[in-house]
Amino acid sequence: MGASSSLDPKQLNALALAYMGDGVYEQYVRHHLLMIGTIRPHALQREAIRYVSAKAQAQVLHKMFEMELFSEEEMAIIRRGRNAKSGSVPKNTDVATYRYSTAFEALIGYLYLTDRKERMEEIIVKAITMIVEEQKGAGR
Repeated sequence: MGASSSLDPKQLNALALAYMGDGVYEQYVRHHLLMIGTIRPHALQREAIRYVSAKAQAQVLHKMFEMELFSEEEMAIIRRGRNAKSGSVPKNTDVATYRYSTAFEALIGYLYLTDRKERMEEIIVKAITMIVEEQKGAGR
């Protein structure tokens, strides 16, 4: 599919970027789970939540901050995502965690819509790897 020539991701609302990023990231997570052999639908859904939850995404983003992984342009998108006012926050997470997960999704959406698939995949693979390592460390 890819980005439309009439769509300017720089002008899009950060929540629209996050909407796109959420879908893209979830597709990569689903592919990862199938590749590692998670087959049963209930198990797939349960495992996917470990990757796509607001808490997991916020933790990954904070670790990536520590690694100074982002360019200035990417940091600007992350700030836009973090500062976006959604009007509602899921009841199972706090506002700060939700805002950082929105920032992560906005970055993924931005990279997708600007056709920077290689950079997007680099960040997604690193995120998935971090979550897998975290689970191993937690004895899972």
